[in-house]
Amino acid sequence: MIEPQSTSDSDFSFTFEEKPDLPDNQRWSRYDEMGVLTGPEPLPDWVITDMAIDTELGILKTGKEADVHLIERATDDRALLHAAKRYRGHDHRLFHRDTGYVEGRKIRNTRDRRAMAKGSRWGRTVEAGQWAMAEWGMLCELWSLGLPVPYPIQLDGTEILMELITTEDGEVAPRLAQARPDRDLLTRYWAQLTDAMRTLASRQWAHGDLSPYNILATEDRLVIIDLPQVIDIVGNPQGMEFLARDCRNVATWFTGKGLEVDADELLSELISYAW
Repeated sequence: MIEPQSTSDSDFSFTFEEKPDLPDNQRWSRYDEMGVLTGPEPLPDWVITDMAIDTELGILKTGKEADVHLIERATDDRALLHAAKRYRGHDHRLFHRDTGYVEGRKIRNTRDRRAMAKGSRWGRTVEAGQWAMAEWGMLCELWSLGLPVPYPIQLDGTEILMELITTEDGEVAPRLAQARPDRDLLTRYWAQLTDAMRTLASRQWAHGDLSPYNILATEDRLVIIDLPQVIDIVGNPQGMEFLARDCRNVATWFTGKGLEVDADELLSELISYAW
């Protein structure tokens, strides 16, 4: 079980501007800090909005574009664990997103467009910000729609602080690919997942990279993660291909676990929701 370490012994008897220095693995945070975007309403009652100390506890997941870190956010009377997804700085980023993902998206600033096209230092910095903002916006919208995604707490530059999804015993929830559900739970998982895909399709969206590796599994529910590349299946010329691939990826896994589902039937159903 992963538990908060309650590393802060400060009494917080000072203003944010007067805050004392902290060790390298800690930082001061404030929910309403200038320049930081905060999550959608209604705000869950577990979100810490007081001045707090964030402590680095390790890396949960590494990727080509971003790493997900385990963060403890603590005040003088409570502590919570969160996930912080950080899109890498320009010197350490290896973006692999195919250009097909961003077809139909527009970058207004001409200088930024040119820099991204050239792959320059500035262009890669802009690109990180674009992906972080895209994922933040989608998390906020989907959470507000009631879809099973982590609650987005804050966006600070290229870091998204979000709800940490855990199992009942407090462990970080495994990916669906690691789960071994029985037949009943497998059926319920499929119903949850396809319901979420229908909601996306009704807004003419597809996840674009959906697979058992970016779906988390708890005892009784699935949570979808990794959302920066959500596809407009109408505005993107390759939108239908991405939607079809999502259907194949998830149907193949569920079929392999013994639940007979049909990717083509799912695709046809989702298309009917999109138009």
